Amino acid sequence: MHEILIDNRDGNVWDVSELVTDISWKTSRIGKAGSLEISMIKDNQFTINNGDVVSFRLDGEKVFYGYVFTIDHGKDDSMKVAAYDQTRYLLSSDTYVLSNITATDVVRRICTDIGLKIGHLADTRHRLSLVEDGKKLMDIVFSALDKTLIATEKIYVLYDDFGEIILRDAEDMTVDIVIGDDSLMFNWAHQRSIDKDTYNRIKLVRDNKETGRRDVYIAQDSANIARWGRLQFHQSVDENMNNAQIQELLDALIAVKNRETRTLKIDAHGDIRVRAGCYVPIRIEELDVDQFFLVNECTHQISGGDHTMSLDLRVI
Repeated sequence: MHEILIDNRDGNVWDVSELVTDISWKTSRIGKAGSLEISMIKDNQFTINNGDVVSFRLDGEKVFYGYVFTIDHGKDDSMKVAAYDQTRYLLSSDTYVLSNITATDVVRRICTDIGLKIGHLADTRHRLSLVEDGKKLMDIVFSALDKTLIATEKIYVLYDDFGEIILRDAEDMTVDIVIGDDSLMFNWAHQRSIDKDTYNRIKLVRDNKETGRRDVYIAQDSANIARWGRLQFHQSVDENMNNAQIQELLDALIAVKNRETRTLKIDAHGDIRVRAGCYVPIRIEELDVDQFFLVNECTHQISGGDHTMSLDLRVI
């Protein structure tokens, strides 16, 4: 049973649950705000405005808390409302120069600066520096999380948990259900690719003020270059990094990027506990798959009595 409330911030809270015909809740692990889209029947007793607060619960569980950004309606008696959670405000741009901080500190600093409500933030520990000029705040945060992933091989997930910004270790977000041939799933599509984020040659360059030249550091996999062709990743590093630090970064980058990316898309009966950033066990006999996948994107669709979900997964 779903419950959708709309608060127009002037003391009135409207329960529109009975008017809503379709619900779509979408979450993404990287770069997109969580969203709620609802189709509903018009009611002249109240007006929905941009900025109104929308909350969504399913079977008593808190699912979404956010703000109206788009309202669509015409001559008929139906309307559509699109809302986003707090992370939508991370799509604004600014400049940050930060040194000797953790990704946790970056999240806390940016969210505090723009007035977002913060919940539990996991301690990412790894220290880093950032120089980001005129970048989206979301990109700045994920740049820090990417640097942390490369250095520690740990994935952290940033999301809005019913009105609070949360940062969690993905390993703590395992869902205790199995999705597969005999459990929830009714369709799948599988892809192996070297087109999106695969590199078999890593080239790092560092400006050397003493020599006036650029120092070049390279790591490569000759076997994979022969197999796939040369796929090079190029990056400038901080001039203050020493040789040992640069070699450590080279080793980490080649380990993370010198492999196929493997994605799996699944359509299944819905379980509201599944969201982007969590791990789910998948079993598909035809693919010889019986392992955990990381959810990159998740869309829940609720229409009438039907609840389905579409998952975009990645092997880690």
